[in-house]
Amino acid sequence: MTRLFRSYWAEEDIWFYFEVDADGWVVRQVELHGPLGKPLAAASWAEEEAAQRAGTLADYEATFGGTAQAPVHEWDDHDPQVLTLAEFETVWATARAACQARVHARSTRGA
Repeated sequence: MTRLFRSYWAEEDIWFYFEVDADGWVVRQVELHGPLGKPLAAASWAEEEAAQRAGTLADYEATFGGTAQAPVHEWDDHDPQVLTLAEFETVWATARAACQARVHARSTRGA
C-alpha cells in the first residue's frame, strides 16, 4: 500500500513530501525549503532508475534532485503528517514545474 506524508526537518528548514511503497521505499519525493517553500527537488525513483540506465542521471538530478536511497521508516520519528493523494499531487505538480522552469531559465540565460 502506498503511503503519502510530509515531515519537517527544522535544522535545514525543509519540508519533505514522500510517496512511499509498502516497504518504506520512496516512489516520489519533494523537498521545499524555507518559509516560501522553494522547491529543491521533485524526483521519482522510476525516473532516476531510467536515467541511470540511460547514462543521464547527472542531468536528471540537476533538474529534479534525487530520492532517498534507503527506506524512510526513520521519518516516523519526525512527526509525519499524512497527506491525501490530491494534496501530494498538487505539491508534486507545482514542484516539478518549478524545477523544470529553473532549468529552462538557466539554459536560456546561457544561450
